Amino acid sequence: MAAAPELLDYVQSETDLDVIAVTDHDDIGGALAAREAWAKGRYRFQLVTGVEVTTMEGHLLALFVDEPLPCFRPVREMLETVHRRGGLCIIPHPLCWLTLSLNRRSISRINAAAGDGVYFDAIEVANQTPTARRAVHKAAELNRREFHLAEVGGSDAHFLTVIGTAHTEFDGETAADLRQAILDRRTRGVNGLHPPLYRLGLSQIARQTWRGITVTPRAAGWRPTAYSFIRRIFSYPK
Repeated sequence: MAAAPELLDYVQSETDLDVIAVTDHDDIGGALAAREAWAKGRYRFQLVTGVEVTTMEGHLLALFVDEPLPCFRPVREMLETVHRRGGLCIIPHPLCWLTLSLNRRSISRINAAAGDGVYFDAIEVANQTPTARRAVHKAAELNRREFHLAEVGGSDAHFLTVIGTAHTEFDGETAADLRQAILDRRTRGVNGLHPPLYRLGLSQIARQTWRGITVTPRAAGWRPTAYSFIRRIFSYPK
């Protein structure tokens, strides 16, 4: 809900983040625009490009990629594609049934047959989406007991004031440090305070809700979008 320069200026002045990742839904354009604006400025933080891509099983965060990714493909195929391009694959808002999220069965199936590019690099255990907060707590328990993935946090910010309210702690200050910490499983997801809804603004919330309903269907086609939602209804809870 903000242009790239506005986003970067907010991070610079209102947060103490060392690294940010820009991951629009099924569109690399926003990340590339942010990278271009970042390169023209003098910012103290580094920027990672990526996409929150919609797979047939749920959303997947692809970090350290700068090329378009196809949406509504099987998650196994997407994991192979992202890793082949040198990216990392993060499970966002896991187990959240109100959002297109990977469920326990899907995560366990991939973990059981991990190899040849088909694996997750990390899982969110901190996420500031109101519908995801309870689910990520359960995901954290499952991760420590079963999945054993690197743990990260993300504000999942659709509004400027949410940026940084959940984050990933790691040793270092650069994007390269973050990447290595994820690979070494030396990260920690941290939740902060989500701003009250009145601070976001009712008009902004309405605009974001409309975009959330319409952007992915327009990009991917209404038929696969509808099929995916129906599939989710019959696959939860798992």
